[in-house]
Formats: sequence, structure tokens, C-alpha cells
Amino acid sequence: MIKPPTKRVERQAHISLVLRAAESAESVLAQFEDRHPRDERPRRAIEAGRAWARGGLAMTKVREAAFAAHAAAREAGHPAAGFAARAAGQAAATAHVAGHARHAEAYAAKAAAAAIGE
Repeated sequence: MIKPPTKRVERQAHISLVLRAAESAESVLAQFEDRHPRDERPRRAIEAGRAWARGGLAMTKVREAAFAAHAAAREAGHPAAGFAARAAGQAAATAHVAGHARHAEAYAAKAAAAAIGE
């Protein structure tokens, strides 16, 4: 008989997804920061996801950071910058719902592709 996964294993998998999404978003963060050097919202979202993974940040704060990164994306005014900010927002949102990890990676890929197309 196969035993169902324990909550500890599920939590570790969730943390791994958050950290992977954060790495993916951080890999394209320069696309946003080069155009908006004073706007730290996407970087804070990535940091919030990592802080949650370490057990040091409440979910409400992580969600606030994710929403702020998405607001930065709407205001970015450039496709690569907007996609990079969205990647950061989705990376933070992965702490709330693990399924957001795939969106973080997809937006990071879109940011990289938009930057190449410039």
C-alpha cells in the first residue's frame, strides 16, 4: 500500500516551488529595474516569497507584496519590464497558491523574449 504524502513533504515541495519561482523571477528582474531603478516593488515581492519560505513572513504580507508587484507591472510602460514585474508578483503569490509557480516562470520567459526582441 502506498502511503499518502505527509504534510511535511508537501510543505517542503511548496517551499521548493516558491524558491524556484523566485529564482526565475530574479533572473529577469533587471528588465524592470533598468527602466525603473527606484521602484522596488518587484524586488520586494521576490524577497517576500523567500522570507515566507524561511518561515519569517506572514501570508498577508506576502500577498501585499505580490499585489504591489502586479501594480508595478501595470505601470511599467514596457513589455519586458511588465513581464518581469509580473514574474515577481507570481513568484510571491506562489507562497499562497503553489500553482502560481508556473506563471512566474512563464512571465520570466516572456520578459526574456521581449528583451531579446528589442
